[in-house]
Amino acid sequence: MEWTGARYADGPTVEVSTWIAAPPGRVWALVSDVTRMPEMSEELQSVRWVDGATGPAVGARFVGRNKHEAFGEWETTSTVVACEPGRVFSWAVGDPDEPSAVWRFGLAPGNGGTELSQWMRMGPGRSGLSFAIDAMPEKEQKIVFVRLREFERGMTSALEHIRQWAEA
Repeated sequence: MEWTGARYADGPTVEVSTWIAAPPGRVWALVSDVTRMPEMSEELQSVRWVDGATGPAVGARFVGRNKHEAFGEWETTSTVVACEPGRVFSWAVGDPDEPSAVWRFGLAPGNGGTELSQWMRMGPGRSGLSFAIDAMPEKEQKIVFVRLREFERGMTSALEHIRQWAEA
């Protein structure tokens, strides 16, 4: 992955993947259950469906409560933007038309199990990171690089949790 020199406005992305010895349906049940996400994240503290939503569907919304040493505590509202059971689950953070980030799990059958990937893109909408960049514009590339590395570590850990749960 090439992040060097990435600016927030470029919509930098990060993706990690793994193979899981379980069928896509079993993996799908785990990745699409947003209420379990805090169990696999240091930053995400809690998630709840809102507006009457009770599970994954395009247009369903959920609120996530986050905590980070450098950024403090905050809540975001996300909207499911893609929901194809056994294939893809994706959500936009904030305004779906101008999200602060888009996150996606991709699943594909492979080698008798499931190839699972997690991908995310920063922006184009403003996020908490935007305030750090505003305060230190000369450090934008480093700020973006450090945050992408944090996301990569967190995503790698999340996929390992999902793999262990699915294979149990």
